Parts: sequence; C-alpha cells; structure tokens
Amino acid sequence: MKLFDIMETKGHEQVVIGSQPDTGLRTIIAIHDTTLGPALGGCRIWPYASEDEALTDVLRLSRAMTYKASAAGLNLGGGKAVIIADPKKEKSEALFRAFGRFVQSLNGRYITAEDVGTDVTDMEFIRMETKHVVGLNTDRGGSGDPSPVTAVGVLHGMEATLQETGKSGKFDGLRVAIQGLGHCGSHLARLLHERGASLIVTDINPERTDMAASEYNAEVVPPDQIIEVDADIFAPCAMGAVINPESLDRLRAPIVAGSANNQLATIEMAAELEKRGKIYAPDFVINAGGLINVSFELWGYNRERALRRTRNIYYQLRKVYKQSREKKITTQDAAMEVAVERIDIIRKISRSYRKA
Repeated sequence: MKLFDIMETKGHEQVVIGSQPDTGLRTIIAIHDTTLGPALGGCRIWPYASEDEALTDVLRLSRAMTYKASAAGLNLGGGKAVIIADPKKEKSEALFRAFGRFVQSLNGRYITAEDVGTDVTDMEFIRMETKHVVGLNTDRGGSGDPSPVTAVGVLHGMEATLQETGKSGKFDGLRVAIQGLGHCGSHLARLLHERGASLIVTDINPERTDMAASEYNAEVVPPDQIIEVDADIFAPCAMGAVINPESLDRLRAPIVAGSANNQLATIEMAAELEKRGKIYAPDFVINAGGLINVSFELWGYNRERALRRTRNIYYQLRKVYKQSREKKITTQDAAMEVAVERIDIIRKISRSYRKA
C-alpha cells in the first residue's frame, strides 16, 4: 500500500503504528484533520485479516470522524485507532494500558474513546496511562456508554428524514427494519417501540433478537433478509458497507437512516439510491450523538447539555436535505459540503491570524 500517496489524497496529517509484543498490542492511529481541534475518535478492536485491511479501515474511519465532528458543530478534528486483535479472546488490562501509553505519546493530538470491540471498562484501563480518553464511567466524571445518546440522535434524524419525504415525522404505524441490535441498535429499538413503530429486526446474536421479540413484539428475520423486508425505514446499525451493488437491488425501504458508520460501500451508492427514489440520511450526520456525548467530557460532562446538542441533529439533517434539493446534489454530497465548508472557513481564519 502506497501510504503517503493515500494520505495525501485523503488529507491525513499523521499515521502512527505501535507495537508491544509482551501485551499483544498491534495498533494503528490515524489523525485526519485537526483544523477544528484535536482529533477525537474511538478505538476499534477487530481481528483484521491483514495489516493492509486494518490500515484501510483506520484511514477511512478517521476521515469520516473529521466530517462528523464538523457537521455536528464540534471544535474537534477527526481521528481513529484500531487494534488488531480478537475482542472476544485477547482483551486485557495490559493491552489497554499499553495502548494508553501510546496515546499519551501523541501529547493530546488524538483523544480516544469506545468503538467496536471496546467498552467503558476498557477506557478505564486506558485512563490509567493517559488523560486523553473519553467515554469513562459516570462515577469517574464520564458519560458512560454513549450508545443511548447515539440512538437519540438517530431517532431525531429519522424524524427529519420522514418530514423530508412529506410525512409528519411521527412513528405510529410505521415499519422500521433494524439491522443489528448491539449497543445502539437495541436502544434505538426501544425508542421506536415507545413511539408506536412496528419493528423488524435481525442480529447474529439470537439472544438480542429474542429480547426484541419479547419486549417489543418485533418480527425477527435472518440477517441476509433484512435488506429486503417491506418497511418504511431501513436502519443499518451494524458494520459498514451495507449499501452496495448487490444489496441495492434488494432494498425495499424508501428511507435509509441508521447508526452504522460508512453505510455506503462506495460514494457512488448515494447517487444510485437517489436514482431509485430512496432518501439517504448521511451516516456521519445522523449518528453523531455518541461523539457529541463523549466530547462533553472534555469540558465537564452534563448529560442534558449533551442531549440538547444531540437533538440538533434534526436541524442539521434538515439543512443537508435543503442543500441537496437546492443544488440538485445527493444528500451525501450535501452533507460533505456542509462539513467541509466549516473546516475551510476556520482554516482560512487560522491562516489569516498567522500572517498577521
């Protein structure tokens, strides 16, 4: 992989690799852009098939965090970390403390948090070695699990998307297909059920689908069938790239709005969705609630303030949809324009001050 060419093309500032064989640590941290502030992004643990696969993932995810923070109005940049390991077998205090020391060596340019494969307990181990970590337990002054707040943001994003399609924004009688009942998907299912939606769910863990069927009267379908169920909203809440050339032809729901990162396999999928009359809620806008929530730890956590900022996702998406309509561009392109415009403005201001 031609790393420097990729970094230049995608705009990354820094990529660092860390290893400590005694603890099993093999990690990559990617810092995409710090124009708005230090890079904040979660630490993902995954048994990647190769180092190239891990590098591709961390570069893609860190770039998305830049635009997520900007679109959410946060004074933060975009970064991400991956640890090449099996989260079911290889997590340990020693591993996370070694990672924490690695984060500390970056002197605050990167702030870590939870992501796939990590949780609040892991953040506590990291905190033993660095102050540059958020997503801590509430008894440590942290915000705890960010997933409930992410789900709140997705819910408000769904309301904005329903209104864009001419509906009231209410969920009574609507059918929502949720792909993945992990941390965020399960909270989203509860919120939707409370608002009168009918749920169709899937997950690789049968205990989660059994819970949804029992508590929310959800219809359960196999993972490979969720994309083609008859629903008003398809909510991807698992891994990314769910909207791809193969799945696109099977997608029946007119709205795609969920919490998963990088839902589009390629950027061209946004235009393909539009051609088919589907409306897509750009993932880095609708799922920013978790980032918003943990970011408030940096200034003294207050849950109500975090929720209030998260509810603004509704207005951010309305702005994106308006720009999409007026400029006749995809919602993904409109969201990127909104995010990049803010970064460019701050970058120009910074340069003018330096010249002065």
